[in-house]
Amino acid sequence: MSLRSKLWRAAAAVYVFINVAGAVYAAVEAEPAHAMLHVTLLAVGAAAYAVWRLKAQRQRNLATPQLSEQRIEYLQQSVDAIALEVERIGEKQRFSEKLRSAPSEIPLKKEQ
Repeated sequence: MSLRSKLWRAAAAVYVFINVAGAVYAAVEAEPAHAMLHVTLLAVGAAAYAVWRLKAQRQRNLATPQLSEQRIEYLQQSVDAIALEVERIGEKQRFSEKLRSAPSEIPLKKEQ
């Protein structure tokens, strides 16, 4: 978790604590308007958090297909490289087999 993320979490915790404590204090002091203000601030904070989460979710969903396309392209290149190597190996084996099956063209010296 990054420092920026930790700071935002701490700020959100302080915001919630202050508004909950303020609402409780205002209710104990019999100040309904003051208590409603803190409850309203909590609702606004919750709504802002929900909007932020939805926006972050959409950004992650939009970023994912681009990564998938890059991965598919990388896999395609890898498969092409493997196919080329397999073809080279096959060609080598066919050539070796051809040399083995052909009669020797180099005459052996007869020992006298």
